[in-house]
Amino acid sequence: MVGRSSVIFGSLGIATLMAIFAPAANAAAPMAGGQAPGFYRMMLGRFEVTSLSDGTHPFPVHTVLTKNRDEAGSQFVPLDQVAPGEADALLAESRLTVPVEGSINAFLINTGSKLVLIDAGAGTLYGDCCGKLIDNLRAAGYAPEQVDDIYLTHLHADHVGGIAPGGKMAFSNATIHVSDADASYWLDPEQEKKAPKLLTSMFEGDKASVKPYVEAGRFKPFKSGEQLVAGITAIPGAGHTPGHSFYMVESDGQRLLLWGDVVHVAPVQFADPDVTLAYDSDPGMAKKERIEVFSKAATENYWIGAAHISFPGIGHVSARDGHFQWVPTNYDAQPTSPK
Repeated sequence: MVGRSSVIFGSLGIATLMAIFAPAANAAAPMAGGQAPGFYRMMLGRFEVTSLSDGTHPFPVHTVLTKNRDEAGSQFVPLDQVAPGEADALLAESRLTVPVEGSINAFLINTGSKLVLIDAGAGTLYGDCCGKLIDNLRAAGYAPEQVDDIYLTHLHADHVGGIAPGGKMAFSNATIHVSDADASYWLDPEQEKKAPKLLTSMFEGDKASVKPYVEAGRFKPFKSGEQLVAGITAIPGAGHTPGHSFYMVESDGQRLLLWGDVVHVAPVQFADPDVTLAYDSDPGMAKKERIEVFSKAATENYWIGAAHISFPGIGHVSARDGHFQWVPTNYDAQPTSPK
């Protein structure tokens, strides 16, 4: 005798049975949105180096890129006037178009005895695009109160704003350092009066950012050549600002140069190092410094940490057929052992 259930199942057919007993399908998964936490870690000898992203922002390529148009190199005008189409053509070679998202990177150096932050991002000074450094610092396994010293390459908003977002001290135990030449310029009301309107907001952002540290006695400019943290040396790199500084980090024979604002738009300025910036205080000097730094970095093969090259901004400079190139770091999933 055939059971009633067997008769019913038999009449339904295999395809119908599969549909009845199949697990219910999930609704379409929502888009996750956003990026992964913005930190990247490498070892430099015995030092741990962590690149931190403060975010990206649309970089005004056609507004701020400049170039000298006279043989003496004293007249700097918008790049589009000197070489129409150059910026767009060079960007296209890297599959990029305007507007280009510009990275704002900072670098955390753990020497084993000191935790040092080089630059601090824009904080709230650039709006909602940025100010992600603190969250990424925490994601990287550190807390702001663990930072001992902050060394700034210069006092432009996208390097100093992160020390005091909204005017509030973000690093409760850190001392802020910058070259005395930069501090003397950007914190001087008389210089602000004489500066072009393009830079006015920089002066205001600087004063608001350093104010809580000045009041706490923890804003200490340094003179060129002074001893900094063991393994970290300041190198004058004037041109972009009056006291723009590079920092050479050295451990066990390995070197990393944190060069601040040597490069803003890598596809353009590696191909044409003569391209300068409207923000340069001395564009002729900035151009000269860039070419010298490119040449030395390519020759001596040390690491570079760049504030405005696509995150993580770590790599090398190479030279081929008379042209400079950026070689980004190869991703290393196990950066815990000195190499």
